[in-house]
Amino acid sequence: MKLGVVGLPNVGKSTLFNAITHAGAECANYPFCTIEPNVGVVAVPDERLDKLAALYQSKKVTPAVIEFVDIAGLVKGASRGEGLGNKFLSHIREVDAIVHVVRCFENSNITHVENRVDPVDDIQTINLELILSDMEAVQNRMNKVKVQARGGSDKKAVEEYAFLERLYAHLESEKPARTFTVTEEETEFLKNCFLLTSKPVIYAANIEEADMGANEDDLPHVVSVKKFAETEGSEVLVICAKTEEELSQMDPEDKAVFMEEFGLGESGLDRLIKKSYALLGLISYLTAGEKETRAWTIVKGTKAPQAAGKIHTDFEKGFIRADVVNWETLLSLGSLVAAKEKGKVRSEGKEYVMQDGDVVEYFFNVSKSNK
Repeated sequence: MKLGVVGLPNVGKSTLFNAITHAGAECANYPFCTIEPNVGVVAVPDERLDKLAALYQSKKVTPAVIEFVDIAGLVKGASRGEGLGNKFLSHIREVDAIVHVVRCFENSNITHVENRVDPVDDIQTINLELILSDMEAVQNRMNKVKVQARGGSDKKAVEEYAFLERLYAHLESEKPARTFTVTEEETEFLKNCFLLTSKPVIYAANIEEADMGANEDDLPHVVSVKKFAETEGSEVLVICAKTEEELSQMDPEDKAVFMEEFGLGESGLDRLIKKSYALLGLISYLTAGEKETRAWTIVKGTKAPQAAGKIHTDFEKGFIRADVVNWETLLSLGSLVAAKEKGKVRSEGKEYVMQDGDVVEYFFNVSKSNK
């Protein structure tokens, strides 16, 4: 899973990225300080892994991971190549979802590219650039499909062209593709366009340290971001990037003390990672043993054979069954043997839909997998 971290210059985007990945992206107080996209991989927080590893005395623990890409600051005109726009629009096209960092703090020492703090206007500035890029992509697709639709003999092409006309009009009204209603039959048409604004978004409302612990409804900038996000069904996460960067540099004991003082159950980064994971409809199933305890990322609704294929293609091709037990049940009973004795381990077949927290042992036929 790959997420792009975007935002106007000097909104705290690279500061947040530093906290996420320890990758050390430059955080200078001027636009375009991030010239190449910085990439970092971060583990998905999962308390289940350590508990299972302790039960099995595992030699290795491997969590699920998310890849974050720090994409350089966009400005007005990016869709026309202004600033460093075209290059970075292509980087956004490669990610699965977008973390859009929005400045919700006042600080005269940190220059705003527009010399004012207006988070909704900032959001609309970037959204418009992405929409303009999408309009070009839809127009290119229309030009291609129009030839096939001419004469009306190719009914699918005629349907797609009509769909593209409606989609183009939607974008032209400055609305992102993620708010465009698509039927099940039209999903393929939308996918063919590879649109930037069809990607799910989390708006990271970056507040100042003095506002940490405050009621979010008492922060006008945060309230305005939440109201905007509601109009397009996007997520909002309130976070202080500067504090998160400081927390990421503390040792575990100091970090625990700091979080307790501020009444934080978990860090903003952990919340961001979990929210990002959920945004894409992802869950984890688990495998555990003396050699390794590991989380495997799958899309919610994945069936057992396809989930097995995440470990190895042979597991999917030669799938026979999956022995499954809930992780909490396994821990409470103390061993897999005890879980089997209590009838808590289920043998599931090819139609079983995997659940988050399933601990699984797969059985497969090697000869079948080689066919």
